[in-house]
Amino acid sequence: MTTGSRLADWLAAEAEQRAILERGPGPGVAPRELAASMDGLALMQAMLRGELPYAAIARTLDFMLLEIGPGRAVFQGRPLDAHLNPMGTVHGGWFATLLDSALGCAVHTMMPAGRGYTTAELGVNLVRAITPRVTRVRAEGEVVHCGRQLATAQARLVGPDGTLYAHATTTCLVFDLPTRAAA
Repeated sequence: MTTGSRLADWLAAEAEQRAILERGPGPGVAPRELAASMDGLALMQAMLRGELPYAAIARTLDFMLLEIGPGRAVFQGRPLDAHLNPMGTVHGGWFATLLDSALGCAVHTMMPAGRGYTTAELGVNLVRAITPRVTRVRAEGEVVHCGRQLATAQARLVGPDGTLYAHATTTCLVFDLPTRAAA
C-alpha cells in the first residue's frame, strides 16, 4: 500500500468516526454508576459507537479513538499550528498526550466491571520531530501485562508512511472503583 492510499484510508476512517461522534453525546464523562457497571472493553466500544461521551481532551487536542479491542487501542491525531512549540515543531506534550491515551485505553479494555486504573508512570521517547507537513499520526497502544494490581502497556506513534515519531510505555495501578461518589 502506498503512503497516499494509506493516508486516504486513514482520512476516510477519521471522517466516518467523526460522523459517529457528532451524532453522539459529545465530549464529557460517562455517569459513574454506568461506567463502574461495565467492563472496560464494553465501555470503550460504547464510546467508539458514540453511545457514551468521549474525553474532552480529544477535542481540545484534535485526536480521536479509531479502533478498540482486547488489550489494544488506536488513536489518530491531526497536529495543528496550535500544537507547535517555539521551534515550529509539534510540542512533546501533544505526543505524550496522544500516546498516553492509547496506552491508557488499551489497559482500560482489560478492566472487569468495578475495576479501574490510573497511570503511575509514563515514559515517552521522541525519536523524530513532527513538522507542519505531517498531516496525521496514529498512536497504537497494546497491553503487555495486566494483573490484579499493575498493568503495563507500550505504544508507537507513526505516520501513514510508517515513520516512527515516538514510542512509549506505561505502568498503571489497578484498583477497585468506589461504589459510590465521595461526599
